Amino acid sequence: MAPQDRLADGLDPATTVLLTVECQRGVVGPDSALPELAAVARASGALVNVARLVAAAHAAGVQVVHAVAERRPDGRGASRNAHLFRIAERLPVQQLTGTLAVRIADPVPVGDGDLVVRRLHGLSPLAGTGVDALLRNLGCRSLVVTGVSANVAIPNAVFDAVNLGYTAVVPADAIAGVPADYTAAMVRHTLALVATVTTTEALLRDWRRPRRQR
Repeated sequence: MAPQDRLADGLDPATTVLLTVECQRGVVGPDSALPELAAVARASGALVNVARLVAAAHAAGVQVVHAVAERRPDGRGASRNAHLFRIAERLPVQQLTGTLAVRIADPVPVGDGDLVVRRLHGLSPLAGTGVDALLRNLGCRSLVVTGVSANVAIPNAVFDAVNLGYTAVVPADAIAGVPADYTAAMVRHTLALVATVTTTEALLRDWRRPRRQR
């Protein structure tokens, strides 16, 4: 199932939220704890597309939420019930609260009205993080999910969004995973079954349209 050229009904900026997932320096930046993922996110253009979408969201009045994964220096409250978490504890770059690693990575802009939500546990930007309550208070109906990784956090976010009653929208060229060709398989065989799959350009065109044409 290929990404759609356009959004059939458009997305109302007033009820749409753009979510960036783990677009932080310690994940997709030059000093990433996961250099292979960072390299794919940059080489594929996914990180640049996230930045373009964030800038367009700011201009169109779409709320932006940045979901950051981090841990306290003492590890208190961190998850340890999966192999992935135990690997992360041993990585040379740690996503520690207050460090450069958990700042939003260039070239993604952060606006004054953006919300940055930080989680200390789990795999999902939504489950157990308070993001659901924020989205409801913002009047969100459609959640545009971008960032990394297509292996874990992105499908978690999409499934949680759908289960919570939101319409999930995935610009397929604004997410990345490893190996590089895995993202297309995840989109085609899994995410396309539950989310509206689109492209960065389609979203940019939609958000640039005058309000009276929506």
